[in-house]
Amino acid sequence: MKKLLIVDDEINTANLLSRFLTRNGFEVMTAASGAAAAELLKNHEFTLVLCDFRLEDTDGREVLKKIKQQYPETGVIIITGYSDIKMAVELIKMGAYDYITKPLYPDEILNTINKAIETHSALAAAPVNIYPSTEKNTDKRSIALTPGNQELVAGTSEASKELARQINLVSPTNYSVIIFGESGTGKESVAKSIHQNSDRSNKPFVAMDCGSLTKELAGSEFFGHEKGSFTGALNTKIGHFEMANGGTLFLDEIGNLSYEIQATLLRTVQERKVKRIGSTKEIDLDVRIIVATNENLIEAIQKGRFREDLYHRFNEFAIYMPPLRNRGNDMMLIATHFAKITSGELGKNISRFSSEATIALTNYAWPGNIRELKNVIRRAVLLTEGEEISGKTLPLEIYNQYIKTPVNEALAETPQAPIILPKNDLKNAAMEAEYETILRVLKEVNYNKTKAAQILNIDRKTLYNKMNAASQQTIKA
Repeated sequence: MKKLLIVDDEINTANLLSRFLTRNGFEVMTAASGAAAAELLKNHEFTLVLCDFRLEDTDGREVLKKIKQQYPETGVIIITGYSDIKMAVELIKMGAYDYITKPLYPDEILNTINKAIETHSALAAAPVNIYPSTEKNTDKRSIALTPGNQELVAGTSEASKELARQINLVSPTNYSVIIFGESGTGKESVAKSIHQNSDRSNKPFVAMDCGSLTKELAGSEFFGHEKGSFTGALNTKIGHFEMANGGTLFLDEIGNLSYEIQATLLRTVQERKVKRIGSTKEIDLDVRIIVATNENLIEAIQKGRFREDLYHRFNEFAIYMPPLRNRGNDMMLIATHFAKITSGELGKNISRFSSEATIALTNYAWPGNIRELKNVIRRAVLLTEGEEISGKTLPLEIYNQYIKTPVNEALAETPQAPIILPKNDLKNAAMEAEYETILRVLKEVNYNKTKAAQILNIDRKTLYNKMNAASQQTIKA
């Protein structure tokens, strides 16, 4: 059970928060002052500290400073009032994981805490070099795996070596970078590696998903707004540009921005100044911009969907992310890496893959790339009871690659079809027929689940549910 410390001199707030987090599975202790928190930190090991910025005997800055000096592995989240937002951004630069503004909302608190703990767990999983050199090298810019960089793993393929070369080449510069590649290839992980190996590494790395932005919200998310500047602006909001000042701003799915927002973005990038909505004050910017897209931006320019001048502003250096299917033996290295991390998170000791699992994984096309592989391995580790991941812990569309591989006969005495169901049970018979149809369509579309769902006239979620249901029958059988 994860142990949390709440530091707040408002006793009612601390008690309410403590009860809520206890109901959600955490072990919680509270302190009403900085001094009381210091005593608890001496005698207990906390995964995370939630600290109010304003305390009677000190403030969040001092608490954070002491925690980072004495207990560097303990995460800190700052709780702040409206007027403390600017200071909270500074505290993040000092090492706070995040900040939460009052009034407190349960869903927001729980989401932020879970993300912080996930980062903490990954850090505890013994970081390793992702591109280790064969020569002795103490260069501080050598790329290392970090909590936010779990998808960028050492590779031996030519594609991986070229990717490493480009990252090492561009990291020390202030060049803007465009990262191209299919969804799930790890574009954000590359952006983080560039940031971590630059002179800005001790400054914020702020990621923003442009694909989820509406036209109405984009300006506020990019540039921030003042309280009362428009209907619904109940408090001041810091924009992503301002939040990333001094560091790196990563804009994912940049091709999804509307043409109007692109024009505003171009002006900000050119002038290196930002102005919150509702404010007359301009704020100077020193931000490195890295963008990512799975679209062909040249084609988007030709069709009038993307501004050519903005493209050239971003395109000082371009990196192409190879799909997983083009990375040869790297796939099993990455799979082993994810298995190690997940095994540590779950307290298991999984050290290897069975022959059938290896065959199935290496024969699958991986349309979802590294993101799909990570999810598959996390599921397999959860289902594995011993020290070896077997083929039957894999999703059916992947395990089927083993079933239909001729060499499986030499590796298993009695290879069986993935579903064993009583034929006289109509429900099971219907499920098997449905499964076979799904599997056939998946094969026809090279295991692209989105396309398969369209052909089957169901949504993607329904497809996953049917596949998981069939998988459970396989496990029971």
